[in-house]
Amino acid sequence: MKTTMVRYKVRPDRVEDNKAYIERVFKELSRTRPAGLQYASFQLEDGVSFVHIATMEKSAGENPLTGTPAFQAFIADIKDRCNEPPVAVDLESVGSYRFFGD
Repeated sequence: MKTTMVRYKVRPDRVEDNKAYIERVFKELSRTRPAGLQYASFQLEDGVSFVHIATMEKSAGENPLTGTPAFQAFIADIKDRCNEPPVAVDLESVGSYRFFGD
């Protein structure tokens, strides 16, 4: 499995826009149900920071999330919404408890 975490901060006046984009991504994922993908998004306590975690089975090939129209719309103007741009890091699991559906 490959797990990636993305963290960024949006401008305070763009928080609701960002959340609306995220909600559209999840609606599309619920409709299309891409195989091999687990995805979650979190708004941090400061109200302007967001974290996204995506886990993909290696056998799934290309990341099905990045090709969806809703995700493409989400990332299209992400830099304009941000005070701190997205930073992606790959995570290596040391252990988990029921986090990845295990």
